[in-house]
Amino acid sequence: MLAKIRSLGVRGIDGFPVSVEVDITGGLPTFAIVGLPEAEVKEARERVGAALRNSGFDFPLKRITVNLAPAELKKTGTHFDLPIALGILAASGQLEPADGTLEKTAFVGELALDGGIRPISGLLPMLLSMKGAEVCGAVVPGENRAEAAVSGMKAFFAPDVKTLVQTLCGNLRLEPCEAVPEAACAAETDGGDFSEVKGQALAKRALEIAAAGGHNVLMMGPPGSGKSMLARRFPGILPPMTDGEALEVTKIYSVCGLTRGGKLIRRRPFRDPHHTISDIALIGGGTTPRPGEVSLAHNGVLFLDELAEFSRASLEVLREPLESCRVTISRAKESVSYPAKITLIAACNPCQCGFHGHPERRCSCTPSQIQRYRSRLSGPLLDRIDLNVQLSPVKYGHWAQASEGEPSSAIRGRVLSARKIQAERFAGGTTTANAFMSVKELRRFCRLPEGGGEILEAAMKKLGLSARSLDKMLKVARTIADIEGCPEITREHLMETIQYRFLDRCGVAE
Repeated sequence: MLAKIRSLGVRGIDGFPVSVEVDITGGLPTFAIVGLPEAEVKEARERVGAALRNSGFDFPLKRITVNLAPAELKKTGTHFDLPIALGILAASGQLEPADGTLEKTAFVGELALDGGIRPISGLLPMLLSMKGAEVCGAVVPGENRAEAAVSGMKAFFAPDVKTLVQTLCGNLRLEPCEAVPEAACAAETDGGDFSEVKGQALAKRALEIAAAGGHNVLMMGPPGSGKSMLARRFPGILPPMTDGEALEVTKIYSVCGLTRGGKLIRRRPFRDPHHTISDIALIGGGTTPRPGEVSLAHNGVLFLDELAEFSRASLEVLREPLESCRVTISRAKESVSYPAKITLIAACNPCQCGFHGHPERRCSCTPSQIQRYRSRLSGPLLDRIDLNVQLSPVKYGHWAQASEGEPSSAIRGRVLSARKIQAERFAGGTTTANAFMSVKELRRFCRLPEGGGEILEAAMKKLGLSARSLDKMLKVARTIADIEGCPEITREHLMETIQYRFLDRCGVAE
């Protein structure tokens, strides 16, 4: 006998419908799953058999064939356990719903050996893929009910297989998945305030510009100059995410099983991987591709401390996402793409010992060691960083001053004003900030002032800048103008932009 159960799958961070077809015929007892199943899907044979027997159902000792259609797409995850179990019960005549519920409902869930339904990863993109499909609702694990409510789709949760079967036969009712109150999503860890940072006015200004325009920043300075302290306070001056951005971020975290209680992630991500991370963990990939740290920082901040200590391979894979805001991972049988629109905040020491250029401490590195250390940062990578600044050691007078500096709230106010100008400028398009302008938008919104061409030409010759660097300088100048509320870029904005090219002035990018 043949039975068909609706289910859902995930490819990248997008869901797709899956039809679970179960055929039971006479012959030697076998259990085969076809349709490009991964190892965790094939292991469903053992989980489903034990779950059905321990729930009081008969497991047919016949030839069982399970097909996951469409067969050309790879199937991953343990959430096919539940639809396979229901298909076996329907094909063996132990489940006979009278109202056609099986044809109108999608089922997802991992089965425990006692028949319980366990939580799964990637539920949010699965449910979002139901829009426009001939499905009226879904049955999900109870622990995923908050995440299901976030999707806005009609969903119910069931504790175990036995309860679900009784419901489908009309004897019980399932509870709907209800949204978590927004107030319950507000408790987040605070990274500190900019008023706690002593001195470093230039670095604070650079981070304000970065937040206002979505620009990448590299801070270079001796140990203890406040690089990490500044970076960890950076999310506090960023604008809040829109509903669309929050949904994108939550989808990525759902696929990775990192959603916090199934709530919509409202605060911008801040990811700070250790410098020993591999290139695959940073960019994403693996035998079964999964998002890496770059995609987990989508619409947020990727902080790379001790940048020069990262492996060359890990740093070079950043070049594509910094340019295209996406990560494409290709394998022999499939290719997946993950979003990666990030603000990169990087920090490093000027040399191996950290004291090159220090006014009071002597550097123990030789010139060749300094060159070797800095050469780990390739020119093409540095070319994709909009602002780079040098931090000086904090002086005792700054450290001991009683008055606090400008708070994050004041800086954030200017950032929000600049972002509002950009929202009006790019209304109706896909660009969200100055850093992501296309070439056409750059020529339209970043017109040079009188004498601006001479300034850029002189900077290009003296600093050895590339055409990409000039484009980035124009974008930074446009952001500075937005912060100050100026409709046009001025010579002063261009001159300020040049001082954020510290590495070009000292020749590191050569």
